[in-house]
Amino acid sequence: MIELSKKLIRQVGQTNAKYKMFEKGDKILLGLSGGKDSLSLAHILKHFQNVTPDKFEFEAVTLSYGMGENYEYLTQHCNAHGIKHSVIDSSIFEISKDKIRKNSSFCSFFSRMRRGYLYTYALANGFNKLAIGHHLDDAVESFFMNFTYNGAMRTLAPKYTAKNGVIVIRPLINVRERQLRDNATRNELRVIGDEACPAMRFDVKMPHARAETKELLATLEKQNPKLFVSLQAAFENIHLDTFFKVN
Repeated sequence: MIELSKKLIRQVGQTNAKYKMFEKGDKILLGLSGGKDSLSLAHILKHFQNVTPDKFEFEAVTLSYGMGENYEYLTQHCNAHGIKHSVIDSSIFEISKDKIRKNSSFCSFFSRMRRGYLYTYALANGFNKLAIGHHLDDAVESFFMNFTYNGAMRTLAPKYTAKNGVIVIRPLINVRERQLRDNATRNELRVIGDEACPAMRFDVKMPHARAETKELLATLEKQNPKLFVSLQAAFENIHLDTFFKVN
């Protein structure tokens, strides 16, 4: 097993206690991209599977876009640590050639397609929950992007039920991204980065909203080191009666 920090385990444990992420009899599907977040989550799930009295199953699955990716080393890593791993083959890359226009944004398209494949796999194989590696930075960035670009007050829920009945859980939702980066570095995890992004093979504009939001938040956090602590609390302290609404 890799060495997980006590703080990381404690944070996920507290999130689990609050939102009931891992329950007795659960069969959890983990969307494993191979990045630092999902790979860290794979090891965290394995830890809790070993120590919790309420036993649950989980399996990691990696979605291939159909670009000739080789995930053999990822499967070998999972096998070495007792984590069941499978690869789903898809034709998303080929389909996207006809769907994505020049100079268009691609993130939402690939996100929808990826989630669709994971839902389908989960339902076909008896999984009742889908675990995603989103962390607190993702939630805060999504919040800022939604009200800045979409005119909506929305972020990433720790746990919700999709229309098809699959329960989506985000066990890392209270963990900072830098903790996961440190975890990957400390354990010398071989992770997949932007080189696996399908957009690298298209003549499309790279997404700028998230990068700009990250930069903004970094500046704000320098001015207020407790910014993320405050926002984390704010996500649970919502005063709906102070917003504009029509009676």
